[in-house]
Amino acid sequence: MVILLVEKSLKKLETSPGCSGYISQNNLLTGEIPSWLFHFKGLQDLCLGGNRLNWNDSVKIAPNSRLRLLSLKSCGLVGEIPKWISTQTNLYFLDLSKNNLQGSLPPGLFSGPSLHVLALSRNNFSGELPKNIGDATSLEILTLSENNFSGPIPQSLIKVPHLQFLDLSRNRFFGPFPVFYPESQLSYIDFSSNDFSGEVPTTFPKQTIYLALGGNKFSGGLPLNLTNLSKLERLELQDNNLTGELPNFLSQISTLQVLNLRNNPFQGLIPKSIFNLSNLRILDVSSNNLTGEIPKESRNLVGMIRAQNSPSSILPTIAISYLNNFPTQEVPIPLEIEDLIVNWKNSKQGIPSDNLNMYTLLDLSNNQLSGQIPASLGALKALKLLNISRNKLSGKIPTSFGDLENIESLDLSHNKLAGSIPLTLTKLQQLTSLDVSNNQLTGRIPDGGQMGTMVLDPNYYANNSGLCGMQIHVSCPEDEPLRPTKLREHDNKVPWFLWEGVWIGYPVGLLLAIGIIFLTGYFTLPPPSNRRHRPHRPIRRWN
Repeated sequence: MVILLVEKSLKKLETSPGCSGYISQNNLLTGEIPSWLFHFKGLQDLCLGGNRLNWNDSVKIAPNSRLRLLSLKSCGLVGEIPKWISTQTNLYFLDLSKNNLQGSLPPGLFSGPSLHVLALSRNNFSGELPKNIGDATSLEILTLSENNFSGPIPQSLIKVPHLQFLDLSRNRFFGPFPVFYPESQLSYIDFSSNDFSGEVPTTFPKQTIYLALGGNKFSGGLPLNLTNLSKLERLELQDNNLTGELPNFLSQISTLQVLNLRNNPFQGLIPKSIFNLSNLRILDVSSNNLTGEIPKESRNLVGMIRAQNSPSSILPTIAISYLNNFPTQEVPIPLEIEDLIVNWKNSKQGIPSDNLNMYTLLDLSNNQLSGQIPASLGALKALKLLNISRNKLSGKIPTSFGDLENIESLDLSHNKLAGSIPLTLTKLQQLTSLDVSNNQLTGRIPDGGQMGTMVLDPNYYANNSGLCGMQIHVSCPEDEPLRPTKLREHDNKVPWFLWEGVWIGYPVGLLLAIGIIFLTGYFTLPPPSNRRHRPHRPIRRWN
């Protein structure tokens, strides 16, 4: 018999001895989780996530059930983890994430040999991790992100043989960075937003697909050992104190899809070899001290030319290994890969990792790059965001930018670009944000196609004194109508001598015309007749 919790009260639960129970989640339940619930010997899977529940810490519970799965995710729970949970030696899956739990983790939680999945992210846990955390030798997934943990990471954790997914991000861990074993099965490592310092570690498992170390205090250059990670797809080292030049050996990590080195004091040229990474879809080296020109080899970024719809291989590999243990389809997957933070349309936004395969981005902004923009950038037809703002780029905007058919955000602001905005940009049907402010552009802003329908802040065109167009409400010289010549006041008055000429000329002209008529014979007078008197003849009648 399967127990389904479909009512709004746990008191309506009905069962029978010897049942195998599964209580479902998201049922708008509220109130305290009753202790009698755990007296059912057959109860194995308890999933109450997404309800508004609490538990009574003062009540001692001695469960008769032998739980295999316990999920109380997003229930609003407060207090510490109850001690009775540590007694569940058969517990395979424990998800208490997204609550308000606090205190330190009980060491007994890791004494059971069966625990495979432990999700405690987004709580208020504090203190150091238990020294015996490595005793949970069956652990495959451990997520402790967004808490207040501190101190060093126990080396015993790194020795867990089957650990594949490790997320310790957004805490306050510090101290010696753990030494990973190359043969470890770890494929997902997220230690971002902590307080680690020193040089970037040199040893990571060969199976690593995702490596996030951003938001720490690492210094020095990038280690050559990164080339040993032949499966690495996503490398994030942003917001550190890394120095030196970008190494050419990065091009040897041919599987890279995401490379984020934003906000480090890297200097020197952008290596041409990086643009040979054919799988690279997201490259962010913004806010560094890079100099020189943008390499023309950008046309080799095949991943930014053709849209790639293949998802990352991280999640399926890990999830399958434990989902087979739960035939029900209601088992929640507690894997939440961090969003990728990018500068999108003049603000920092997160791209969900499950949609990351849909985006291609190139951000070279806020450096010291100079020279002209290479026309080869126009070949990156799959790009959705191109940001080369806040550099020292000069010359004209390439007409080839009209070939960026998928571009949504194009930022060229704060450079020394001159000339006009190419008419080819009117072909960009996906474009929703164009920023060309603070340049030396002139001429009419194109208004056809998408350029005429975008609702943009006029500031996106600001500080280009030679620009004109309807977008900034500045008329262009060729648009101004022809102005009629202004007549002076005396131009509207006919001079007095002209009127005198009319009065004098009219009679003179008339006399002249009559004279001409007489001279030509049209007006000849008859000769005088002999007017002798003749008798009157009567009218003759005809008979």
